[in-house]
Amino acid sequence: MQYRTLGRTGVLVSSLALGAMNFGRIGRTTQDEATAIVDAALEAGVNVIDTADMYGDGESEEMVGKAIAGRRDDIVLATKAGMPIGTERNHQGSSRRWLVTELDASLSRLGVDHVDLYQIHRWDPNTGDEETLSALTDLQRAGKIRYFGSSTFPAHRIVQAQWTAREHHLGRYVTEQPSYSILQRGIEAHVLPVTQEYGLGVLVWSPLASGWLSGAIRAGRDITTHRSAILPERFDTTIPANRARLDAVERLIKVAEEAGLTLIQLALGFVTAHPGVTSALIGPRTVDHLHAQLAAADTVLTADVLDAVDEIVAPGTDLAPHEKHDTPPALLDPSLRRR
Repeated sequence: MQYRTLGRTGVLVSSLALGAMNFGRIGRTTQDEATAIVDAALEAGVNVIDTADMYGDGESEEMVGKAIAGRRDDIVLATKAGMPIGTERNHQGSSRRWLVTELDASLSRLGVDHVDLYQIHRWDPNTGDEETLSALTDLQRAGKIRYFGSSTFPAHRIVQAQWTAREHHLGRYVTEQPSYSILQRGIEAHVLPVTQEYGLGVLVWSPLASGWLSGAIRAGRDITTHRSAILPERFDTTIPANRARLDAVERLIKVAEEAGLTLIQLALGFVTAHPGVTSALIGPRTVDHLHAQLAAADTVLTADVLDAVDEIVAPGTDLAPHEKHDTPPALLDPSLRRR
C-alpha cells in the first residue's frame, strides 16, 4: 500500500480508501460481510473509511461503527452530510441548523465522539459559504470533527469557499471528493488545477466508473452488474454515450493486457497516478470485490501506458457529460438562466 499526505494536514492516508456506500440496503451487504470487508481492508493497509449519513438513511454509518468498534484510533474516519434525509424540508443542505443536528446523529450511528473528516456532500446553492464554514469551524473547535472538506463541488465554488474562509477568518475546506475515472476526466480541466493550487487533499469516488471499468462489462455480453439493475439507463448501449464507453472499455482492456494488468489495476492505477489525487475510494460489495481492487494498491503505470490511455480518452474529457454531478444549477434548470 502506498501512503500520501492528505493535502496540507500532515495526516498520512492510504492511496486506496474504503468507501462504505454499499454497506446495507444499497449494496445488499450484511453486517457480517461489511465487517469482513473492513477487516480485510485494514489488514491490507487501508486506513481511510468513508461513509455518509444518507447511505441507506444512516444504515451504512451504523454498520461502519460496528465494524470498527475497538479500533477507531487506527482509522481516518470520514462521513458526509447535506443530501436529503427523509421528507422534512430542512433535513438537508449545509445550514448551521442542519449540520449541527446531523453531525450528532452521525456520531451516534458511528458510535464515536468525533470524525476525522466531515464533508459537505454537495454544494448547497441556498446556503452562503460563511454560514456553512462558520458552523464547521465551531464543530471543529468543539472537538467533534478534526477537519472538514467538500464533495463534488464545482471548481468556482471551491475557490469561493477558500476566499470566504480567508475573508472571515474561518476554517477552510482541506479536502475535495470529486468523481474521477478514465471515462470521466473532466475534473482534470477545472477541479484538479484548483485543488492543487489550494493544497487540498483529493479523495476521488467512482474510479471504476460505476462498474464500467470492473472488467464485467464487455461488448457482445449482457450487462448484468448490480449497478446496471439499479440504473439501467447508464448501461443502455443504444445510447451514444454508453456506446462510446463500451468502445473505450474494449480498447482499454487491450492496453491493460499488454501491460500485464487487469482492467481494475489499470483504472485505479490511472487515477492515483495524477499528482493532484491523494486516494481513490473503492466501494466493494463483497470481500472478493475488495481483493480484486486491492491488487491495484502498488500499481504504478508507465508513461507509455498513460499515453495509451490518453489516446483512448483525451485528457479533460467526460464520455458521459450528462452524468456529471458538479454542473452549475443554471445549466440544469431553465428558470435560473432566463428572465
